[in-house]
Amino acid sequence: MSTITKPLYFDYLGEDHCKSIEAVCCDMWAPYVDAIKENLPNALLVFDKFHIIRHLLNAVDDVRKEEAKRLDSDLLKKTRYIWLKNPWNLTEIQKTKLSDLEKINLKVNRAYILKEAFRRFWDYSYPAWAKKYLDRWFWWATHSRLEPIRKFAWMIRRHQDDILNYFKVRIDNGAVEGLNNKAKSISHRAYGYRSAETFKLALYHSMSDLPMPQLTHKFV
Repeated sequence: MSTITKPLYFDYLGEDHCKSIEAVCCDMWAPYVDAIKENLPNALLVFDKFHIIRHLLNAVDDVRKEEAKRLDSDLLKKTRYIWLKNPWNLTEIQKTKLSDLEKINLKVNRAYILKEAFRRFWDYSYPAWAKKYLDRWFWWATHSRLEPIRKFAWMIRRHQDDILNYFKVRIDNGAVEGLNNKAKSISHRAYGYRSAETFKLALYHSMSDLPMPQLTHKFV
């Protein structure tokens, strides 16, 4: 980090405030980690669980893509979200399709089972028990013969200590991600904005749930 310009945000906070911060949640991007460790000396670093899950979902989807290409058939066509969704969010049609596919010895089904097993990791209350389960899951994943899942497992192993900090301080970026997604939908709805100021006003209006102005004509 010494060769990178110090982020102005930390200057804005001031040295005393930086020292008083107890925990920070972020994704695993190296510049974020370096900036936090250099400028927030007393903060516990917690890697965001939603960012980790996104990496796992990408690994599962990579398994699906590789298998679909290998099978060269329509068997896995339009099944992407069946493997990525939480089971309780599946539609009845998707549940039936998943049930049928689970009867076949598919690689993506093994990836799906490992994804669901990893979800139980977040249910633990104590770091020691969470680590014990993570070690067991790591063995399953690295012996799965699924290269994208193996890569994900080794990434988790490299960042294990900061991931386990979640069980000391249960913070995540869920609220921030929600705001980001809403901002994207507002921009998409308007096909973008010509200036940052106009976009900012649209965000204030939509996210504050302000009343719509009275119009001469109403469209039904």
